[in-house]
Amino acid sequence: MLIGERMSHPVISIAPETPIHDALALFKKEHIRRAPVIKDGKLVGIISETDLLNASPSPVSSLSIWEMNYLLSKVTVKQVMTKKVMIVDEDTPIEEAARIMADNKIGGLPVMRSGKVVGIITETNLFRIFIELMGAREKGVRVTALIQNKRGTLAKITKTIADAGGDFISFGQFAGEDPDTKLITFKVAGLKKDQVKKAIWGIVKEVWDIR
Repeated sequence: MLIGERMSHPVISIAPETPIHDALALFKKEHIRRAPVIKDGKLVGIISETDLLNASPSPVSSLSIWEMNYLLSKVTVKQVMTKKVMIVDEDTPIEEAARIMADNKIGGLPVMRSGKVVGIITETNLFRIFIELMGAREKGVRVTALIQNKRGTLAKITKTIADAGGDFISFGQFAGEDPDTKLITFKVAGLKKDQVKKAIWGIVKEVWDIR
């Protein structure tokens, strides 16, 4: 799965000279939390809702509402945006975008095509993908189990479930307790809980959860 398939587009962008009050109004109207800053068709920064709120006067300020509105009208997106923007191309694998966002503690990345912004990939996009990968909206028997990190173990599990009449809704593999183990989580339709447990008994090292 590539970013271009799951990014938000067309992208909602903002001009660097926009007053932060107007930017906040746009964010509220469009239900967004960040936007690329575009000038003359080029990406010059990225602005988040947090950036805008941090630039606003404190609610406990001694300034009057008129004074606050005046100050807000003078502060623009250009003054509070992040200028060094991390970007990704639309043909970047989705997991690479997730890695970049997690490693750098950022909530979104502008997506580029031939030097132009064509979308944005955000943590919300990634959450939706995770929901699909884990089959969260589909009914079935969900299993979390510890297995030996040996060649052929996964093949045995998928075969025994299929032979028992089950259909996989989702299947995920994660790091185990040590290099010799893996943690798997999968969801199966067409079988009851006891049937699934019986099918994988003796193949998995330990069943952590089944529901």
